[in-house]
Amino acid sequence: MSATNVYINHTSAFFPNGPVPNDEMEQYLGYIDNRPSKSKPIVLRNNGIINRYYALTKDRKSTHTNAQMTALAVRALFDNDADRLKEIELLSCGTSSPDQMMPSHGVMTHGWLPEAGAIEVVSPAGVCCAGMHALKFAYLAIKAGEVKKAVATGSERFSGLLVSEVFEEEAQKLKEMEENPFIAFQKDFLRWMLSDGASAFLMTDQPNKEGISLRIDWIEGVSYANQMDTCMYMGGEKQEDGSLKGFMDYTPEEIMTRSVFSIKQDITLLSDNIVALGGQKIKEIFEKRGLTVDDIDHFLPHISSNFFKSRIYDLIEASGGGIPYEKWFINLFTVGNVGAASIYLMIDELFKSGKLKKGEKILLLVPESARFSYMYAMLTVC
Repeated sequence: MSATNVYINHTSAFFPNGPVPNDEMEQYLGYIDNRPSKSKPIVLRNNGIINRYYALTKDRKSTHTNAQMTALAVRALFDNDADRLKEIELLSCGTSSPDQMMPSHGVMTHGWLPEAGAIEVVSPAGVCCAGMHALKFAYLAIKAGEVKKAVATGSERFSGLLVSEVFEEEAQKLKEMEENPFIAFQKDFLRWMLSDGASAFLMTDQPNKEGISLRIDWIEGVSYANQMDTCMYMGGEKQEDGSLKGFMDYTPEEIMTRSVFSIKQDITLLSDNIVALGGQKIKEIFEKRGLTVDDIDHFLPHISSNFFKSRIYDLIEASGGGIPYEKWFINLFTVGNVGAASIYLMIDELFKSGKLKKGEKILLLVPESARFSYMYAMLTVC
């Protein structure tokens, strides 16, 4: 019996509201201690982002939940046709910003899709790699013959964690202590990086009869948490010894005055390791699979900032030859960093661009700085 192939046949994207340019960001997120951020111009200059999306109004009221956005992306795959939604056998949803800790993001998304009926639902946890883990679960389920039609999603709603109210208690506490009320760079940094949105893939064991499909050739992942400390985190605080103290070990007052539920990043740890460790695995993959850069027609790396673009190029070049920039496809600058959804949104835009030709190979790279995990995949246009 021949192995079952798995294909991405349709893609969709959902962005809440209109794009938010750089000069309007604080109109949505608010000012901490009524002052413009000192880090904002520095971060924006390095990351190159000019637009992003927020599921917020300018008075910082939510317009969509993460689950609602994800369900809208799923509906778009089927043109909101109730009969076609019934064809879903598996819903696999990855995110790092669920609307609540329980129930899972996947089942909450399913709750917005009653037409789908009673189906299997899975919710991989994590950060940027969560979307790829959702994709791999659906891929393996189809490949094993468990289901024939699955939907995988990646989504984020970070904006609710970036508004000034999340940090105001801490700013006021610092002021009372006669310390600088500006929030530490590791917390303020990510306010100018992150974006909201959702994307979905319809996956089956047969390619489209008309148009193109993307065959998934392989998906591989690796974690270096066995040797690396935590770098990006939320719901905890990093201790002097490098360990992470979770929110359950803080008092309610400490959670507020230390903005424990803000998203934080150890910038030094990120800069020194994120590219180097990713290159270590990609070199192993190239050697194991006998790949060269000539085999790759399109390269889709998820990067959080334009700062890393040249560094990734140099590292791949050292691993066996650089992938020319004309083969790169990145939409970070126009949609922002949408975490677990970013790779989906790149694929969606490229899939619909008219640029793809049958037989072309697409290499995906998704790094996750939380504790240094990486996902890689190869797709073939068919």
